[in-house]
Amino acid sequence: MNNLKKLGLSALAGSLVAVSAQAGELSVTGAANLTYVTGKSGDNSAQSLGSDKDVKFSGSGELDNGWTFAIHTLSKDDLTVSSTGTVITMGSMGSIGFGTGGGTNVNGAYDEPIPTAYEENSDAGGQAPANYVGSYSDDNAIVYQMPSMDFMGATISGGIEYSLQSGSATANDGGSIARSNTWGNSYGIGLTATYDALSVGAYVSERENKNPSADTTVEDAVSGSWFAKYNAGPVSIGYAQFMYDSGLADSGTAASPATTAVKTVGTHSGMFDGDMMSIAFNVNDDLSLSWSEMTSTYDPQNHSATGVDEVGVDEKHESLQLAYSMGGMSIKAAMSDVSNANYSTTAVNDYDVNTIAVSLAF
Repeated sequence: MNNLKKLGLSALAGSLVAVSAQAGELSVTGAANLTYVTGKSGDNSAQSLGSDKDVKFSGSGELDNGWTFAIHTLSKDDLTVSSTGTVITMGSMGSIGFGTGGGTNVNGAYDEPIPTAYEENSDAGGQAPANYVGSYSDDNAIVYQMPSMDFMGATISGGIEYSLQSGSATANDGGSIARSNTWGNSYGIGLTATYDALSVGAYVSERENKNPSADTTVEDAVSGSWFAKYNAGPVSIGYAQFMYDSGLADSGTAASPATTAVKTVGTHSGMFDGDMMSIAFNVNDDLSLSWSEMTSTYDPQNHSATGVDEVGVDEKHESLQLAYSMGGMSIKAAMSDVSNANYSTTAVNDYDVNTIAVSLAF
């Protein structure tokens, strides 16, 4: 890590009346990531090599009243900004944050919360609606994280996020985003209780739908999840359930749609819900293994004239993963299967994805 100290970060002083910042610290970290992947888009996929470099600038400082602030900017190969975050910690009152690209949020702790050695199951392809839970609040939002509190022997933590116009990118300083006639504001609330080795958490989010068609079947989008994790020495076990309903009008099709049609979370009508589970084992300080499974169902919720729902389609993910670290280098591997990816039953949408990754951090 390269540290550039005593840079006197005082940008917040101009907007916080009668509160100034002490000299802060800026650090630069990064990583080079190399991947070898097969089977990403079906049996006919070519083998591929991937490479990217991440550079992260992180800054921190303290205000005269004892509050602290932390900022970060993550850039990719072409130096475009991937995510940013600005968080002000207000002592015993918790923290408030602003960011882009999920740089600071609440939903990130609840979308795929089960323990894995390498990556989330959604990274292998398909729709995986669990990964979309609350994601529309990742930009143009204010995020409040409550301070941890003790309650009857348990530690309670959580937060609230509120997006002024969900799904819109955060504007630059002094800038303004275009008004949306489709999506309004959104909010998300998450709460986690930890008692010894057991953690239980739940999250719910709602997004205002302003569809100009004034269709009475259009409702607000809703997503949510809950999870339970238990650590027993080197072994971690996790289970979670999730749901995502876009609130959009149904397609008006007949009672038996083609199950080969691709469905897209967030833009397709109907309900996506399911569950996931995993078990992870830390063999030692350097080596860890995990197995995970995630199954989600698409329910069109489109009743025919006879009052019978259309046929639902399942998407299933399974993944066996390994991670090994050697100082600044880590080697990770995953063997993942995705059945009926994108809720289509055609054979080409069954993925058999194998990934080997090497990361070099500085």
